[in-house]
Amino acid sequence: MKETTRTSRTAGYLEKIFRKINADFFGNELEEPIITIQSTPCSYGHVTAWKAWKRKEQGCYELNISADYIRRDICEVVATMIHECVHIYCMQKGIKDTSRQGQYHNKQFKYEAEKRGLIISKDEHYGWTITEPSEKLIQWCIDNDLNDIVIGRTPDLKPIFGKIGKLENDEEEKPKPKSHSIKYKCPKCGNSVRATKVVNIICADCNEKMIEC
Repeated sequence: MKETTRTSRTAGYLEKIFRKINADFFGNELEEPIITIQSTPCSYGHVTAWKAWKRKEQGCYELNISADYIRRDICEVVATMIHECVHIYCMQKGIKDTSRQGQYHNKQFKYEAEKRGLIISKDEHYGWTITEPSEKLIQWCIDNDLNDIVIGRTPDLKPIFGKIGKLENDEEEKPKPKSHSIKYKCPKCGNSVRATKVVNIICADCNEKMIEC
C-alpha cells in the first residue's frame, strides 16, 4: 500500500477499512457514512446523530476521525472506527445506547461494542466509553495488513489518553498510549509486518533480518 501522505489517500484508506469492518463485524448491515477527517482535539472521533450529509438523494451519517490523533497506532484508530460504527448500528436498530445528549454511554453500548472486538471501560462522567482494541481485534488488523497513517494535524491540546472527550491543557507531558502491536521492517526492501509480541523474522524476498521500527 502507498503511504498515506495525502488527505485524499487517507480518506480512501479509511473508507476501505470501514467496508472491511462492516463486512466482518456487522454483516454488511451498516449504511455507509461519509467519512471525514476534521480537527476535533477533544475526541478521537464522532458520528452524527442525524444524517448530516446527502449522497444524491440519500441521507448519510457523518463518521469523523480526528485529524489531531489519526497518527495513533492503527489498532487504536480501528477501535475508534468500530466505536463509532456501533453507534450507527444502534441508531439503525433503534437501540438506545447513550443518554445526556449522546455523551453518556450505557451498558447496551458496552454490550454491542464488546461483541465486536473492543474492550470497554467506564469513565466517571461519560459512562462505558473508554475504548481499547482486544487481542482479537489487534490480530484482525495484522491479518488484514493494516498500516499506520502517517499524515495528521498537530493538536494544540492534549487529551487524557484512553478517555474520549476530556482535555488537559497543562504543560506536563502526558505519556503516549502504549502501542498494542510491534512493527518490523526489512532494512533492504522496506517490506513491513506487524506482530503482537517480540519475534525474530526474516524477509523472504531479501533474506534480511527485519528490524523493529
